[in-house]
Amino acid sequence: MNPEQRRGAIRRMADETFDIAIIGAGVTGCGAALDAASRGLSVALIDQRDFASGTSSRSSKLIHGGLRYLEQRHFGLVREARHEQALLLTHLCPHLVRPIPFLFPLTHRIWERLYIGAGVWLYDRLAGHPVLPRHRHLSRSAAMHEFPALRSDTLVGGIQYYDAQVDDARHTMTLARSAAQHGAAVATSVRAVGFEKEDGRVCAVRARCLETGSDIVIRARQMINASGVWTERVHGMAGGGHMRVRASKGIHLLVPRDRIRAEGGLILRTRTSVLFVIPWYEHWIIGTTDTSWDLDLDHPAASRADIDYLLTTLNESLSDPLGHDDIVGVYAGLRPLLYGEDDATSQLSREHAVSTADTGLISVAGGKYTTYRVMAKDAVDLAASRLEANVPHCRTDRLPLLGAEGFLDCQARCARLARESGLSKDCVEHLLNRYGSLTLELLALIADRPDLGEPLEGGGSYLRVEALYAATHEGALHLDDLLTRRTRISIETEDRGLRAAEAVCELVAETLGWSPEARERELSHYRARVAAERESQEQHDDRTADAARLGAPDVRTSGRL
Repeated sequence: MNPEQRRGAIRRMADETFDIAIIGAGVTGCGAALDAASRGLSVALIDQRDFASGTSSRSSKLIHGGLRYLEQRHFGLVREARHEQALLLTHLCPHLVRPIPFLFPLTHRIWERLYIGAGVWLYDRLAGHPVLPRHRHLSRSAAMHEFPALRSDTLVGGIQYYDAQVDDARHTMTLARSAAQHGAAVATSVRAVGFEKEDGRVCAVRARCLETGSDIVIRARQMINASGVWTERVHGMAGGGHMRVRASKGIHLLVPRDRIRAEGGLILRTRTSVLFVIPWYEHWIIGTTDTSWDLDLDHPAASRADIDYLLTTLNESLSDPLGHDDIVGVYAGLRPLLYGEDDATSQLSREHAVSTADTGLISVAGGKYTTYRVMAKDAVDLAASRLEANVPHCRTDRLPLLGAEGFLDCQARCARLARESGLSKDCVEHLLNRYGSLTLELLALIADRPDLGEPLEGGGSYLRVEALYAATHEGALHLDDLLTRRTRISIETEDRGLRAAEAVCELVAETLGWSPEARERELSHYRARVAAERESQEQHDDRTADAARLGAPDVRTSGRL
């Protein structure tokens, strides 16, 4: 996927009538596009910004059943999520999803070990055929050995269990690439601005290209609204019903790996939810909060109060407390939750719903990242049932994503690939864990241009080839896409990617058709974004943090209503 492919997709959108048009290229929308295209249906997929630019790039990066949902008696949700977890780990994208052990510290003797132990036993049982190691009970000394950073007086023992981790933005983008490979017309920076109707039912979405300001009409026999926290807004444009979705804000912190002495992850109970400490390459991810949000949906802001809450809560358990100076990166995201009876967002439904408006618009909302494939299947099943054709059943449960086929063979040849490419074994492993068998494409680029095998200046462990490949193959259009979602430089480096920005611009300018003025505009936008985020994180409440974050204009503003 690149600018030329995007232009071709937009031409198709203007000329063809599709079986299904999908609004929203988060994980559910991209999953639905792959589901429908792999059934042989013609598909158009649009998003107003980038793949995974909303919730799907700002999660806890976990593929998990949701241990805490057992306490809420959501057994079906946990069973479903554990099944999906196993598919992702073993078949769909083993190059993107990997196991992680978590320690659950016990603070009370006997009763808590029995209570939590029973829950974790059930968690393992709901997984069915074991893909991950089973849980194990630990003494206090054994628990301290697993997570030495804990204060020894805060626990009497522990239970270790396993879940899995994913780079959410990379996984979502890979879904979109896989959908395009199956024939879907895919375009980002295309905003839905309205609908056209025939006999009271939606028959086309009116859209605007935010790169050129041009308008297009995308005709389709069925429409799926998979816009996450924007669901109500899109649903309202079509009329004929109301789907209620509430946004819950969750923030995460990144700190250097050497600031917390441990190998695996940690889960702590809080007054209202749980807190995770998750290993993330050279960093730890700490999160999350769970608070209602009714401000700007495009750019949710983390406040000083959010950050203080996470630090204070975790520091109660650490022998060497963390401070604000330890924080390398911060990100905030919004979860789209279905309205429930309770005002606390931690009690709102994490299950999903698929509904149809009187106008025929199908909306899918709620759910959790792990079960995206089920949400996509349910939406496409409903759309397919209303098409005048015999549509095949879903097959995404046995359809490997790009990079999965051949991954294990490449992994076995890692040392050989390193010798042949001149890269270190660590560099090749880094590429394999991000691209799977597509690593061979990046190595071919390095063979033609050896300078692409060098580290990206200011980009930590990333290589120069990754920035170029993001522009030539992964649909990145802007500097923000490259530093925030194709790589995670914006949250993994202390300067939030400011130094890497210059080098990235130089690498991708020709591919993306940037003039010197366009390059400077991209840099200016990115610098303003970093400054606004930093200012917002010094504000003490949501409203002032939101105002500070909105001080930076969105780079995708052309044709904005």
